[in-house]
Amino acid sequence: MALFDLTGKVALITGAGGGLGYFITKALASAGATVVLNGRNEAKLENVVHELSMHGYKAYGYAFDITDSDTISNAIQRIKSEVGNIDILVNNAGVQHRKALEDFPDNEWQEILDINLTGTFKVSKAVVKGMIRRKSGKIINICSLMSEVGRPTIAPYAASKGGLKMLTKSMAVEWAKHNIQVNGIGPGYFITDMTRSLADDKKFNDWIIDRTPAGRWGNPDELAGTIVYLASDASNFVNGQLIYVDGGILAAL
Repeated sequence: MALFDLTGKVALITGAGGGLGYFITKALASAGATVVLNGRNEAKLENVVHELSMHGYKAYGYAFDITDSDTISNAIQRIKSEVGNIDILVNNAGVQHRKALEDFPDNEWQEILDINLTGTFKVSKAVVKGMIRRKSGKIINICSLMSEVGRPTIAPYAASKGGLKMLTKSMAVEWAKHNIQVNGIGPGYFITDMTRSLADDKKFNDWIIDRTPAGRWGNPDELAGTIVYLASDASNFVNGQLIYVDGGILAAL
Protein backbone atom coordinates (compact mmCIF):
# COMPACT_ATOMS: atom_id res chain seq x y z
CA MET A 1 0.00 0.00 0.00
CA ALA A 2 3.05 2.29 0.15
CA LEU A 3 2.45 2.97 -3.55
CA PHE A 4 -0.71 4.88 -2.64
CA ASP A 5 0.64 6.65 0.46
CA LEU A 6 0.65 10.46 0.12
CA THR A 7 2.20 11.19 3.51
CA GLY A 8 4.53 14.18 3.28
CA LYS A 9 2.97 15.43 0.03
CA VAL A 10 1.28 18.82 -0.35
CA ALA A 11 -1.79 18.91 -2.61
CA LEU A 12 -3.46 22.07 -3.94
CA ILE A 13 -7.08 21.60 -4.99
CA THR A 14 -8.91 24.41 -6.78
CA GLY A 15 -12.67 24.71 -6.37
CA ALA A 16 -12.42 22.75 -3.12
CA GLY A 17 -15.18 24.49 -1.19
CA GLY A 18 -18.03 22.25 -2.29
CA GLY A 19 -19.36 19.71 -4.76
CA LEU A 20 -16.91 17.04 -5.91
CA GLY A 21 -14.01 19.26 -4.85
CA TYR A 22 -14.75 18.56 -1.21
CA PHE A 23 -14.69 14.78 -1.72
CA ILE A 24 -11.51 14.97 -3.80
CA THR A 25 -9.85 16.97 -1.04
CA LYS A 26 -11.01 14.54 1.63
CA ALA A 27 -9.70 11.56 -0.36
CA LEU A 28 -6.23 13.07 -0.69
CA ALA A 29 -6.17 14.01 2.99
CA SER A 30 -7.25 10.49 3.95
CA ALA A 31 -4.26 9.13 2.00
CA GLY A 32 -1.92 11.29 4.07
CA ALA A 33 -1.52 14.46 2.01
CA THR A 34 -1.49 17.95 3.46
CA VAL A 35 -4.31 19.61 1.54
CA VAL A 36 -4.48 23.24 0.43
CA LEU A 37 -7.99 24.29 -0.51
CA ASN A 38 -8.68 27.04 -3.03
CA GLY A 39 -11.98 28.72 -3.79
CA ARG A 40 -13.57 32.13 -4.14
CA ASN A 41 -15.61 32.03 -0.94
CA GLU A 42 -13.25 32.47 2.00
CA ALA A 43 -15.89 31.71 4.65
CA LYS A 44 -16.83 28.44 2.95
CA LEU A 45 -13.17 27.44 2.71
CA GLU A 46 -12.65 28.15 6.41
CA ASN A 47 -15.61 25.91 7.29
CA VAL A 48 -14.25 23.02 5.21
CA VAL A 49 -10.72 23.47 6.59
CA HIS A 50 -12.14 23.43 10.13
CA GLU A 51 -14.11 20.24 9.41
CA LEU A 52 -11.08 18.46 7.94
CA SER A 53 -8.88 19.60 10.82
CA MET A 54 -11.40 18.24 13.33
CA HIS A 55 -10.89 14.82 11.70
CA GLY A 56 -7.14 15.07 12.16
CA TYR A 57 -6.21 16.07 8.62
CA LYS A 58 -3.69 18.79 7.76
CA ALA A 59 -5.69 21.38 5.83
CA TYR A 60 -5.24 25.02 4.82
CA GLY A 61 -7.42 27.43 2.88
CA TYR A 62 -6.35 30.06 0.36
CA ALA A 63 -8.99 32.11 -1.43
CA PHE A 64 -7.71 33.50 -4.72
CA ASP A 65 -8.93 34.14 -8.26
CA ILE A 66 -7.67 31.45 -10.64
CA THR A 67 -8.23 33.73 -13.65
CA ASP A 68 -5.72 36.38 -12.51
CA SER A 69 -2.08 35.49 -13.11
CA ASP A 70 -0.60 37.94 -10.59
CA THR A 71 -2.98 36.80 -7.86
CA ILE A 72 -2.14 33.16 -8.61
CA SER A 73 1.60 33.81 -8.49
CA ASN A 74 1.35 35.58 -5.15
CA ALA A 75 -0.81 32.79 -3.69
CA ILE A 76 1.57 30.06 -4.86
CA GLN A 77 4.48 31.87 -3.22
CA ARG A 78 2.52 32.17 0.03
CA ILE A 79 1.63 28.48 -0.03
CA LYS A 80 5.26 27.55 -0.65
CA SER A 81 6.50 29.64 2.30
CA GLU A 82 3.66 28.84 4.71
CA VAL A 83 2.84 25.20 3.88
CA GLY A 84 5.51 23.80 1.56
CA ASN A 85 6.22 22.92 -2.06
CA ILE A 86 3.19 21.78 -4.03
CA ASP A 87 3.63 18.14 -5.07
CA ILE A 88 0.10 17.53 -6.36
CA LEU A 89 -2.20 19.94 -8.21
CA VAL A 90 -5.85 19.15 -8.82
CA ASN A 91 -7.52 21.58 -11.22
CA ASN A 92 -11.12 21.15 -10.18
CA ALA A 93 -12.58 24.68 -10.28
CA GLY A 94 -15.40 25.05 -12.77
CA VAL A 95 -18.54 26.97 -13.58
CA GLN A 96 -21.64 26.19 -15.62
CA HIS A 97 -24.42 28.25 -17.25
CA ARG A 98 -27.28 26.72 -19.22
CA LYS A 99 -28.86 28.45 -22.21
CA ALA A 100 -29.59 27.76 -25.86
CA LEU A 101 -26.38 28.33 -27.81
CA GLU A 102 -27.95 30.91 -30.13
CA ASP A 103 -28.93 32.99 -27.08
CA PHE A 104 -25.78 32.48 -25.02
CA PRO A 105 -24.44 35.83 -23.73
CA ASP A 106 -20.85 36.56 -24.72
CA ASN A 107 -19.84 37.38 -21.14
CA GLU A 108 -21.11 34.04 -19.80
CA TRP A 109 -19.36 32.15 -22.59
CA GLN A 110 -16.14 33.93 -21.69
CA GLU A 111 -16.54 33.29 -17.96
CA ILE A 112 -16.89 29.55 -18.54
CA LEU A 113 -13.77 29.40 -20.71
CA ASP A 114 -11.81 31.67 -18.36
CA ILE A 115 -12.46 29.48 -15.31
CA ASN A 116 -12.78 25.97 -16.73
CA LEU A 117 -9.97 26.08 -19.27
CA THR A 118 -7.77 29.18 -19.04
CA GLY A 119 -7.77 29.08 -15.23
CA THR A 120 -6.36 25.55 -15.36
CA PHE A 121 -3.61 26.73 -17.70
CA LYS A 122 -2.71 29.69 -15.48
CA VAL A 123 -2.61 27.76 -12.19
CA SER A 124 -0.70 24.88 -13.76
CA LYS A 125 1.84 27.24 -15.30
CA ALA A 126 2.49 28.84 -11.91
CA VAL A 127 2.75 25.54 -10.03
CA VAL A 128 4.67 23.46 -12.57
CA LYS A 129 7.79 25.64 -12.45
CA GLY A 130 8.55 24.33 -8.96
CA MET A 131 7.76 20.78 -10.06
CA ILE A 132 10.19 21.14 -12.97
CA ARG A 133 12.95 22.31 -10.63
CA ARG A 134 12.33 19.36 -8.31
CA LYS A 135 11.87 16.89 -11.20
CA SER A 136 8.66 15.56 -9.67
CA GLY A 137 4.96 16.33 -9.71
CA LYS A 138 1.40 15.22 -10.32
CA ILE A 139 -1.27 17.32 -12.06
CA ILE A 140 -4.83 16.05 -12.26
CA ASN A 141 -7.39 17.93 -14.34
CA ILE A 142 -11.05 17.33 -13.58
CA CYS A 143 -12.62 16.96 -16.98
CA SER A 144 -16.15 15.74 -17.75
CA LEU A 145 -18.29 13.44 -19.81
CA MET A 146 -18.67 16.60 -21.90
CA SER A 147 -15.02 16.23 -22.85
CA GLU A 148 -16.39 13.58 -25.24
CA VAL A 149 -20.07 14.33 -25.91
CA GLY A 150 -22.44 17.28 -26.12
CA ARG A 151 -25.85 18.02 -24.63
CA PRO A 152 -28.31 20.83 -25.31
CA THR A 153 -27.83 24.18 -23.51
CA ILE A 154 -24.25 23.55 -22.32
CA ALA A 155 -22.15 24.12 -25.45
CA PRO A 156 -19.62 26.49 -23.78
CA TYR A 157 -19.12 23.99 -20.93
CA ALA A 158 -18.56 21.16 -23.42
CA ALA A 159 -16.15 23.36 -25.39
CA SER A 160 -14.19 24.15 -22.23
CA LYS A 161 -14.04 20.51 -21.09
CA GLY A 162 -13.14 19.27 -24.57
CA GLY A 163 -10.33 21.81 -24.57
CA LEU A 164 -9.28 20.64 -21.12
CA LYS A 165 -8.95 17.08 -22.39
CA MET A 166 -6.48 18.20 -25.06
CA LEU A 167 -4.71 20.58 -22.67
CA THR A 168 -4.17 17.59 -20.36
CA LYS A 169 -2.54 15.62 -23.18
CA SER A 170 -0.40 18.59 -24.22
CA MET A 171 0.78 19.19 -20.65
CA ALA A 172 1.75 15.53 -20.37
CA VAL A 173 3.72 15.63 -23.61
CA GLU A 174 5.63 18.77 -22.61
CA TRP A 175 6.33 17.94 -18.97
CA ALA A 176 6.83 14.16 -18.89
CA LYS A 177 10.56 14.66 -19.41
CA HIS A 178 10.62 16.38 -16.00
CA ASN A 179 9.06 13.35 -14.26
CA ILE A 180 5.70 15.11 -14.07
CA GLN A 181 2.55 13.10 -14.73
CA VAL A 182 -0.53 14.95 -16.01
CA ASN A 183 -3.80 13.06 -16.24
CA GLY A 184 -7.51 13.75 -16.09
CA ILE A 185 -10.64 12.35 -14.50
CA GLY A 186 -14.03 12.52 -16.20
CA PRO A 187 -16.73 12.10 -13.55
CA GLY A 188 -20.14 10.84 -14.53
CA TYR A 189 -23.26 11.89 -12.65
CA PHE A 190 -22.64 12.06 -8.91
CA ILE A 191 -25.05 13.26 -6.25
CA THR A 192 -23.64 16.27 -4.41
CA ASP A 193 -25.10 19.44 -2.96
CA MET A 194 -24.71 20.98 -6.43
CA THR A 195 -26.61 18.22 -8.28
CA ARG A 196 -29.26 17.41 -5.68
CA SER A 197 -31.91 19.41 -7.55
CA LEU A 198 -31.25 17.34 -10.69
CA ALA A 199 -31.55 14.10 -8.75
CA ASP A 200 -34.84 15.33 -7.28
CA ASP A 201 -36.19 16.03 -10.77
CA LYS A 202 -38.01 12.77 -11.61
CA LYS A 203 -37.71 13.14 -15.38
CA PHE A 204 -33.97 13.85 -15.25
CA ASN A 205 -33.35 11.21 -12.58
CA ASP A 206 -35.17 8.57 -14.63
CA TRP A 207 -33.07 9.53 -17.67
CA ILE A 208 -29.82 9.13 -15.69
CA ILE A 209 -30.87 5.76 -14.28
CA ASP A 210 -31.88 4.51 -17.72
CA ARG A 211 -28.81 5.94 -19.46
CA THR A 212 -26.23 4.61 -16.98
CA PRO A 213 -25.42 0.89 -17.33
CA ALA A 214 -24.80 0.74 -13.57
CA GLY A 215 -28.41 1.88 -13.13
CA ARG A 216 -27.69 4.56 -10.54
CA TRP A 217 -25.99 7.84 -9.70
CA GLY A 218 -22.43 7.74 -8.44
CA ASN A 219 -21.48 8.20 -4.81
CA PRO A 220 -18.82 10.95 -4.58
CA ASP A 221 -16.68 8.69 -2.39
CA GLU A 222 -16.31 6.42 -5.43
CA LEU A 223 -13.93 8.98 -6.94
CA ALA A 224 -11.46 8.49 -4.09
CA GLY A 225 -9.61 5.50 -5.54
CA THR A 226 -8.98 7.15 -8.90
CA ILE A 227 -7.86 10.49 -7.49
CA VAL A 228 -5.47 8.85 -5.01
CA TYR A 229 -4.12 6.54 -7.71
CA LEU A 230 -3.32 9.42 -10.06
CA ALA A 231 -1.78 11.46 -7.22
CA SER A 232 0.43 8.61 -5.99
CA ASP A 233 3.53 6.70 -7.06
CA ALA A 234 1.23 3.95 -8.32
CA SER A 235 0.70 6.01 -11.50
CA ASN A 236 4.29 7.05 -12.17
CA PHE A 237 4.22 5.71 -15.75
CA VAL A 238 0.68 6.87 -16.52
CA ASN A 239 0.63 10.12 -18.47
CA GLY A 240 -1.80 12.03 -20.67
CA GLN A 241 -4.73 9.76 -19.85
CA LEU A 242 -8.33 10.62 -19.09
CA ILE A 243 -10.09 8.12 -16.82
CA TYR A 244 -13.89 8.21 -16.86
CA VAL A 245 -15.61 7.29 -13.62
CA ASP A 246 -19.11 7.20 -15.01
CA GLY A 247 -20.85 3.87 -14.32
CA GLY A 248 -20.40 2.95 -17.99
CA ILE A 249 -22.27 5.82 -19.66
CA LEU A 250 -19.68 6.45 -22.38
CA ALA A 251 -19.40 2.73 -23.11
CA ALA A 252 -23.07 2.44 -24.04
CA LEU A 253 -25.13 3.72 -26.95
